[in-house]
Amino acid sequence: MRTIQMSSYTVGEDCFEAIAHVLAPHHAQSIVLVGGARALAAAAPEIRKALADTSVEILDEIVYGTDSTQSAIDALVRNDAFRAADVAFAIGGGKAIDTVKTAAKELDKTVFSVPTICSNCSSATAIAVVYNDDHSLKGYAYPDAPAHIFINPAIIAEAPAEYFWAGIGDALSKQPEVEYATSRADLTHTGTLGLTLAHTCTAPLMTYGEQGLADVRADRSSEAVRQIALDIVVNTGYVSNLTNQPDFYYNSSLAHAFYNATCGVPRAGRTHLHGEVVSFGVLVLFAYMGNTAELERYAAFNKNIGLPTTLAELDLDESHLDRIATLAQNTNEWKQGNPEPFSPEAFVEAIRVADAYGRSLA
Repeated sequence: MRTIQMSSYTVGEDCFEAIAHVLAPHHAQSIVLVGGARALAAAAPEIRKALADTSVEILDEIVYGTDSTQSAIDALVRNDAFRAADVAFAIGGGKAIDTVKTAAKELDKTVFSVPTICSNCSSATAIAVVYNDDHSLKGYAYPDAPAHIFINPAIIAEAPAEYFWAGIGDALSKQPEVEYATSRADLTHTGTLGLTLAHTCTAPLMTYGEQGLADVRADRSSEAVRQIALDIVVNTGYVSNLTNQPDFYYNSSLAHAFYNATCGVPRAGRTHLHGEVVSFGVLVLFAYMGNTAELERYAAFNKNIGLPTTLAELDLDESHLDRIATLAQNTNEWKQGNPEPFSPEAFVEAIRVADAYGRSLA
């Protein structure tokens, strides 16, 4: 027996007006709002307003922490208000939502998600990334997907633009990673559906990405912001749920293996966002495949909106490559997200090829 989870969703600047209607089938009498401090400040007032004339009680607003660590998950599981609530609203970016999803799974609790930034597809997925307290990668958890997503383009447009930018970078990986991972697979109906939907993920980013990013930088809600938000949250999130199953894994490949490996590489410089690093990993994937045309196309898009095309932009260099290759081999993507066993030597060479091409664009 196979159960495929797909979140329903409401999109629009008036999306919170649907909360009471969406809650009704769950017979919820109490909810709790959980997220980062900034995310709660952006969304909680509107959620409270939407429920003001209902019998639903908001038990608490909980700041989850700053990262989806196991200790943050454990603290949320112990929280009295979180335990008591019928439904948990996961509000914020991927780390907040992953924390809430994973804690809720331990308590068999329903989650609604409210992405206040569009940095990844966590708002729709039945997978969560869990980190150690030192921010190194611990691994994946497999909670239930949120029952419903409330997507408010105005809140997303007013959030810090770097998260929207990084979200575009992360979403750029979905189509090529799934296409590569499935390229020699005997696909089931579910896998075929996931691959078919994956084919829709890149075009909106390249069509609306530049304008959407400009609009977010101007705190301006627009059709471009809406289209990018739907692509990052819904398209890629649905693909994730279809391509990440107990008997197969096509959800991610070398782009995420590259990112996950870099989490274990100490280096100077600023902190780099998940999608920012993944976007360079996409170039590595195309280099590994020998797909020069797509390497050049995606690199041009990265360059156009300021996503990285070189190792230096990620504070990485030749001295880090052996460590990256070693750590990448321990990732789920290396072990499962490939049509044939990866070669560490070819992986390192692909990093060099992607970096060299990026440097040629300077």
